[in-house]
Amino acid sequence: MFKTKKRINFYDCDPAGILFYGRVYELCHSAYEDLISGFRLEENYWDNEEYVVPILNSEAHYHKPMKYGETISVEVKVSKLKSSSFELEYELKNEAGEKCTAVKTVHIFVDKSTWKKQKIKKNVRAGLKKYYLSKEEND
Repeated sequence: MFKTKKRINFYDCDPAGILFYGRVYELCHSAYEDLISGFRLEENYWDNEEYVVPILNSEAHYHKPMKYGETISVEVKVSKLKSSSFELEYELKNEAGEKCTAVKTVHIFVDKSTWKKQKIKKNVRAGLKKYYLSKEEND
């Protein structure tokens, strides 16, 4: 499991000082960027000529409010790893360790010019495997 911490800023909140529901995706994407940067890839994962990795599906479940000024722990796991796609599960916890939000995102590797799916690059797959929940691959 990959872990990082994020602070809830005032501009992320609604007038009641609670994290605006859509901002949870920004926290998760920031954790995703931190995860990928840890892979130490030779190519730029986010901006290269060969591939892109769009999101196919996402969902969020809100359990407790996250409030201005809190430092949130974001835990990321790779819950599915297929030949062309992978699923990330995020769990966001408050400073007391209580689960506030659970998020899932499904990502797919596609050729940047044709937008046809392609196999996950070996170096990216190796990085994802470090955080994979299961020993069996779901092809």
